[in-house]
Amino acid sequence: MWMQILAAAGLEVIGERFPRHWGEHLSAANPDGFYESELVAGIYFRTNPHPVSGVFLFPDQTVHHAVKVFIPGVVRSDLAFLDRVIATMRSWRAFARSRERLRALVRASAGGGEEARALAPGLEWWSENFALIRDIATRRYASHVLSYDSLLADPDATIHAVVQWLGVGDAKRACAVVRRDKDPAREDEGEADASGLDASHIATFDELYDHIHRGKPLTQAFVDRLNAVDRDLRPRLIEHNAAVKTAALAALSVEDGERAPVDGPGAAGAL
Repeated sequence: MWMQILAAAGLEVIGERFPRHWGEHLSAANPDGFYESELVAGIYFRTNPHPVSGVFLFPDQTVHHAVKVFIPGVVRSDLAFLDRVIATMRSWRAFARSRERLRALVRASAGGGEEARALAPGLEWWSENFALIRDIATRRYASHVLSYDSLLADPDATIHAVVQWLGVGDAKRACAVVRRDKDPAREDEGEADASGLDASHIATFDELYDHIHRGKPLTQAFVDRLNAVDRDLRPRLIEHNAAVKTAALAALSVEDGERAPVDGPGAAGAL
């Protein structure tokens, strides 16, 4: 949604609304478009310069460009490109249900396939959001972190505040693209996959989301709780990351005998 908003505001967008490799099933997951490019994995040495075209993005020439980058990509992106970062957090339950729907669409589009190495959605939510908070605290780039529900609840106020913070763009035009028929309450419908989580994890996940949703500061006591939960969950994430790397290396070995590093969740560290 933010890519649609920023494009309407007048910022130049890097990325295709509907990437060519996304089929009919996946396009149906978001009829408003995805605005994705190779840079979703981060703006760093593997993506800049472009591995095929050789085109190099210069930080000073792209400061007013908008690009969609997934959280792991933000963490690995060169600091020079993180001029302003808008991050939207969904509740872990909404994220888990969305991830399951997307995986179902991928299976349908690909004609099946095993997902034995897929990380449990709740753990994926934690791994990414904890990594983002830690990265912001460590590298201290300008960031605006908000909940998806707060954007839908008051899009005009939210968008005007963000455009003013960016210092560029037409907020009135940006507000016009937001669909007013979306219901934030529907995000909490149905069951969510809580695999690998216990009650204390879930309580902390919910409290973290509440802090972001309400714009509450993260106190040191709460940060200590976040670090404790991460220490508890980190062995599972590291184990999963190792399994993904092993499988990827085995596939490469079978395919062409070459071995290459594979990125995945599980980088350790505290806030």
